[in-house]
Amino acid sequence: MAETTQRRATFLGFQPPAIDDEEIDEVVATLRSGWLTSGPKSRELEAAFKEYLGVEHAIAVSSCTAALHLSLVALGVGPGDEVITSPITWPATANVIVHAGATPVFADVRPGDLTVDPERVAELVGPRTKAIVPVHFAGAAADLDPLHALGLPVVEDAAHAVETAYRGRKVGGLSEATCFSLYATKNVSGGEGGIIATNSAAVAAAADALRVMRRGHGSLYDIETTGFKANLSDVLASIALPQLRKIGRHRVIRERHVAAYDAAVAGLAGVTPLERDPRDTHAHHLYVVRVDPAAGAGATRDEYQRALTEENIGTSIHFLPVHRLTAYRRLLPDHPPLPVAEQAGDEILSLPLSVAHSDADIADAIAALQRVHARFSR
Repeated sequence: MAETTQRRATFLGFQPPAIDDEEIDEVVATLRSGWLTSGPKSRELEAAFKEYLGVEHAIAVSSCTAALHLSLVALGVGPGDEVITSPITWPATANVIVHAGATPVFADVRPGDLTVDPERVAELVGPRTKAIVPVHFAGAAADLDPLHALGLPVVEDAAHAVETAYRGRKVGGLSEATCFSLYATKNVSGGEGGIIATNSAAVAAAADALRVMRRGHGSLYDIETTGFKANLSDVLASIALPQLRKIGRHRVIRERHVAAYDAAVAGLAGVTPLERDPRDTHAHHLYVVRVDPAAGAGATRDEYQRALTEENIGTSIHFLPVHRLTAYRRLLPDHPPLPVAEQAGDEILSLPLSVAHSDADIADAIAALQRVHARFSR
């Protein structure tokens, strides 16, 4: 990609959706069908995910948050229990543990890829530990084998990981439940939505019962459990279906953009991408770098973010450590320090990455990053 020397004329959004006529036509067909809520398109999406992931069951729900919540409840997580998870995640991962009545316990992460450190998890397992919720971060797989060896139910937060494989095995059927996101920025998007993938008939049946409030019709309806309103509408399923069909084509674009970033960042002292394990398949959901002033970046992450905004380049932060957010400082006031996560929270910056971006868009982002680095690192 040719380097540019001038500030971009228009603002480059961080992760715009990649929508074309295929998604629009699917939605129009659904609207004309008369189905707006869960119906044939939701069932078609579940079948497509079952085939893509190679799992026995795929349950379509309203969000990945709902998927995580229902999975924990289906596994019997409740008041008095503890669930170990990562602090480098969107707060919803921890929130659903609280919603289930349990207490989140945060284990520190590995410095290379910022997934939860299995050794730290093992140190935190106690008599109240009911489950573990590892997070596949930015598209990298958490190290699952040592977590499974602890003998506790595992619910994977795979919001970033629809294309991820761990040690040659596709994420989705490796644990008691795996939860995917269909949010607007995800590799497969429905605007909103989530998928629970599992090979457990018991988990699938419980999650299916929990996602709706009733069964039957008219005076014959009944409820078997005090469930939730967490079903996925056919309108959103209609957006996600063509997204899933295009996942291979989209991956080619993501890989090209990631390669361009890798080549550029390699020459920027103090700006370092997260590690990717060559044994795994990375989903390339986010391109995250660490900005270290002492290692040559010359300025903080926040200064880089402000400078890139001035260059008309949108960025984001994934993520601030959850245990340092106000709600969790109040809930867990005596939480011990998590030094790896806390340092990462000060350094990580996500650069623009979307299939909707052209090669020229990524070239603009790279050129802006190079200009900012040259200015700060003098």
